[in-house]
Amino acid sequence: MNATDRTPADLLRSALAADPGRPLVTYYDDATGERVELSVATFANWVAKTANLLQGDLAAEPGDRLALLLPAHWQTAVWLLACSSTGVLADLGGAPVSADLVVSGPDTLEAAAGCSGERVALALRPLGGRFPQPPQGFLDYAVEVPGQGDRFAPFAPVDPAAPALAVGGLELTGEQIVERARADARERGLTAGSRLLSGLSYDSWEGVSAGLLAPLAAGGSVVLCRHLDRLDAAGLAQRMESERVTAQAL
Repeated sequence: MNATDRTPADLLRSALAADPGRPLVTYYDDATGERVELSVATFANWVAKTANLLQGDLAAEPGDRLALLLPAHWQTAVWLLACSSTGVLADLGGAPVSADLVVSGPDTLEAAAGCSGERVALALRPLGGRFPQPPQGFLDYAVEVPGQGDRFAPFAPVDPAAPALAVGGLELTGEQIVERARADARERGLTAGSRLLSGLSYDSWEGVSAGLLAPLAAGGSVVLCRHLDRLDAAGLAQRMESERVTAQAL
């Protein structure tokens, strides 16, 4: 990663320039058996499409607050980087009634309906599948995002000193996120090529850092596991071996 990177979106751009083909996010859902692996290039493509949706169709502007009501999931990671790309503040678990727009999973639609701005719903089905029937009052992310552009350019430069992430009672700027992520990477001993397995939720800084930001800052990758408690010790050991895990956050 480059010393000049000042936002999470900068970290992703540097990763893309360095080695677009390497794994970045490997996602498991042990309730469904789903496994998804995204290279840096594939992940960056999802981020670009989502940022274009956010800036274009949803008319989000820098400084807007987006209530992000999603679990630890590869699509949540995409939304976090899309928000960073556009200057939108990602409020993980934030109150929809006080947000400018909301992104919801299938289990939080009722609460998300309290947002008076744009509403997007994710089915969180395997392979990014859509809802069988789109929730009333929501755009279906899986329907809207495929047609978006593969390259993204913000209408205005993103200010690294502006608030960018709210999680677990913290509100951090882009610069602070990068600084914290780098410090966490050093503390965990992450370097280029490290593979961190995380079973933590995205409701705290520790979970978001381990589950995306610290591996990204280090030039490594994350094995992001949801419902990891469904695995026994032997299953976890087998996964760590098969995924070449070098560090863990459980």
